[in-house]
Amino acid sequence: MDLLKERILKDGTVKAGNVLKVDMFLNHQIDVKLLDEIGCEFKRLFGDKQITKILTIEASGIAVACAAAMHFDDVPVVFAKKAQSINLDGESYSTKIESFTHKKVYDVIVSKKYIKPDDKILIIDDFLANGCALLGLIDLVKSAGASVEGIGIVIEKGFQSGGKTIREMGLNLKSLAIIDSMDDTTGKIVFRE
Repeated sequence: MDLLKERILKDGTVKAGNVLKVDMFLNHQIDVKLLDEIGCEFKRLFGDKQITKILTIEASGIAVACAAAMHFDDVPVVFAKKAQSINLDGESYSTKIESFTHKKVYDVIVSKKYIKPDDKILIIDDFLANGCALLGLIDLVKSAGASVEGIGIVIEKGFQSGGKTIREMGLNLKSLAIIDSMDDTTGKIVFRE
């Protein structure tokens, strides 16, 4: 997606430790028009699937998932919570996820009333690095007996293992921008063609 790549080059910042900051337009301050284009592209990529739910993880994935849902008819967004709360009632599916960005392990939870065995799930997230978050979301879907129909990622760090791991599982993973390399000293970002 050229528009996204251009925006990454213009406003993204490469930091030490393989961190790409895109908080100016994607996950702190949000460019809603760009987000709408991203949602439209996910509909183009997965529109042939009979999606019944879009699943993401809090917090950065929520805006992207909602933008995608706006292009799918009557498909709700479900997000996995990173903490138990008094608002969660009844039984839930849970798994552990290690965050690349926060260097922390989270117990993530989805209420059983929001994912059913007959659901056809599209997983959406903003970043894919090592794949821990995605593997956790896939585990939640499998625990529910539902099916993963596709996985949409805004930015994939292709030089890290997550994309390879997910694709080797035979899942339909589509990333809108795949970065093959980035250099924190020069700020240079190289996209996969």
